[in-house]
Parts: sequence; C-alpha cells; structure tokens
Amino acid sequence: MNQTRLSCVSCARTYPLFELRYECDCLGLLEVLHEEKGLAELKSKADLRLVSREPIDRSGVWRFREAVVPLEKHEIVTQGEGGTGFHQIDSLRAWTGCQGLSIKHEGENPTGSFKDRGMTAAVTIAKKLGVKLLACASTGNTSSALSSYAARAGLQAVVFLPSGKVSLGKMAQTLGYGAHVLAVKGDFDDAMQIVRDLARAGDVYMVNSLNPFRIEGQKTIIWEILQDMNWVAPDWIVVPGGNLGNTSAFGKAIEEAFAWGWIKKKPRLATIQAAGANPFYKSYLNGFQSLESMQAETIATAIRIGNPVNFTRASRAIINTRGVVGEVTDAEILTAKGAIDRSGLGCEPASAATLAGLRQLIQSGVVKSSETVVAVLTGHMLKDTDAILKSQNLETEEVAADPKAIQLSLDRLRARN
Repeated sequence: MNQTRLSCVSCARTYPLFELRYECDCLGLLEVLHEEKGLAELKSKADLRLVSREPIDRSGVWRFREAVVPLEKHEIVTQGEGGTGFHQIDSLRAWTGCQGLSIKHEGENPTGSFKDRGMTAAVTIAKKLGVKLLACASTGNTSSALSSYAARAGLQAVVFLPSGKVSLGKMAQTLGYGAHVLAVKGDFDDAMQIVRDLARAGDVYMVNSLNPFRIEGQKTIIWEILQDMNWVAPDWIVVPGGNLGNTSAFGKAIEEAFAWGWIKKKPRLATIQAAGANPFYKSYLNGFQSLESMQAETIATAIRIGNPVNFTRASRAIINTRGVVGEVTDAEILTAKGAIDRSGLGCEPASAATLAGLRQLIQSGVVKSSETVVAVLTGHMLKDTDAILKSQNLETEEVAADPKAIQLSLDRLRARN
C-alpha cells in the first residue's frame, strides 16, 4: 500500500493524501510526504523518459510522477508543461559578473509562466476529487494557468484579480481560456483572503500555492534543472519571491533529491524580492522571527504581494539550504530586464528581479563569480508588454514608402553602431 500522505509542516500531523483540505487542524500548512521506497531509482527512470514519445513522459512534471502524486496515467491533466530551456548566454554572464551562470526560463511553459507546473498537479487532483468549481486569487499568471488547465479538464474556473493591477496580456489570457473574472477593489492579499474564506466554506476548490499539490508540481523545476546539469547540483539557485510558493517548492525538491541520493550536495537558495514588496526580506533580516505584512507596490506585478501565505515553508527552505534573501529596486529590475530582453531571451519584470539580485549578490561577495548559478526566469516577455514600452521609452519610427527616406533611416542606424 502506498503511504504517501499529507503532513503538517508545523505539528507533523498526517492526513490521507486525497482528503479535501488545505491546512491542518492546527492551521499549519500542509505538504505531501512521500513514501521513499523506490524513489532512489526514479532519477534514472526520469532520464529514460526524456526519450519517450508518450506525452506523460515528456512532461517536465509527470516524468517524475511517482514523487509528485502517485496516479494512473489516465487521471492526469497535462499540456506538456516543463521541458523549458536551459540557457548559457555570454552577455548575461558578463552583465551579472557570474562566469558560471545558466538560466532556466519557465516563461517557455504553455501559458507563459512557471505556474503551469503547479496547475497541472492541482487541477489533476481537483478532477480526481470530483470538484466542479476551481478558484484562485492572482496577479495574473496563476489565473492564466488555472483558466487554461480548467478548460482542458472540462471544469469551471473563477478568478479574483486586484482591480486595475493586472497586465492586459494576463487578463486577455484568463478571459480567453474561459474563466469567470471578478475584479476585487483591493490588492492581491484582499483577493487571497476571499478565496481562502470561500474554500473553507466548501464553495470552491482553491488552487493557490496554499494547495500542497501546487508545490508538488512546482518543485519539478529543481529536478529538471538537476537533470539539465546531469545531476551535478549547482552552487546556487536564484528565484524571485512573491507569495513564496517557488521558494517553498524549491526547498522541498532539494531536500528530497538529497535524501534520495540523486545529488551529492544541496545547492543554496537565493530568493529576491522587489523593494516595494519585501516582507520576506525584512523577516530574513530578523532571523525569520516574525513576518509583518505590508501594502505592496512594485512594477513587478507578479510579485506585488505584501502578505505571502507560504512564509513558514519558505523560511524553512532558506534555513535548510543555507540560503539568503535579497531585495532590488524597481529601477534595478528594469535595468536587468533590459539586459535580458537585449540578450534575445526576454522576460516579464518579476523574472528580472532574479538577475538584478544575482548581480547584487556577486558585487557584495555573497556569491563568488566562479560559482555555478542557475537563475530562474518565471514569466514570458509578452506577459507584460506595457512594462517594456513604458519603462524603456521605445517607439517605432515612421518613414515614407520612399527608397531615399528608407536609406536615410538605415544610414542613421549604421552610424549608431
């Protein structure tokens, strides 16, 4: 009998794996605790699945399915998520000062962000449990992923967005996939409280990262990075921090990979927050003794969160990996975004916090320039086109349909180079 179960991170009480709950009776966060039997061999099995033609094996989440959620193949709702690019770009190595930099671009997922990894797991469980109405609070990426995967599963989705604070691209995705959208007159944290209350009342199935199955999907980012590196762990993994689902998931993935013998050392985690949305950074400075919520404001809308619900799991991840938490200004985020965009890779503003933070860590000596570092970009460049146009003062040049006018323009271009 499989002994995989839900476990409270605070009091260690356990519950059946498919019991419909989001928190322990003590109100602690839940996580999936896996039976370890046979998981040491999963590393080689996952490598073999890379050459499989089965869609379930090609998924960067479900190729590790025995250590995500043990299910039958026909139960899984997948859209080929994962399998994202692993890039080495000289210009970004020079810009950050990190000679051993690689970039994992989660913006290459089906709906353009890392959220697809968590959503394939959460929606799969929702369908297994027989729930009909799925809900989330979102700054845009979660709502896009939920609406897409709910549509694929034949389920209904309702999303709660902070009114006027979601990019047009993310809003268009959410509406286009067919979700019912409610614009809350408040911020993300207000929307999150509404969803939590509705879930507790049994009105909706919540798929925010409080849902332990979201964490199970997102942790495969780490395992795919390790697979990309032939199971030689890097020195550091750097990621943006908002609601801290990824920090929590990454810590869990690292602990499991080390415990199961997949890697010989644990990479250190660095979580980077925007200075205008930095409660986790402030808590890090006081040794994680407390977390004070704040009114968040930053151009990086995907991490514009003032009361991160995953604080307990995320602080444990930083402590257990000897990690650090940093903060960067909006100006630093936009400068980093310009460098990433000009490299040909591109990303949304929240993703750029990763490289802005890494550059800062290199300059301060926390990270050595010779160390191997994987920076995770979380969202696609087209997620927030307004940020590109407004922040970089970009515009097109109007030119007459005349060879002389066109030649003059080309001459000016050559002169700039």
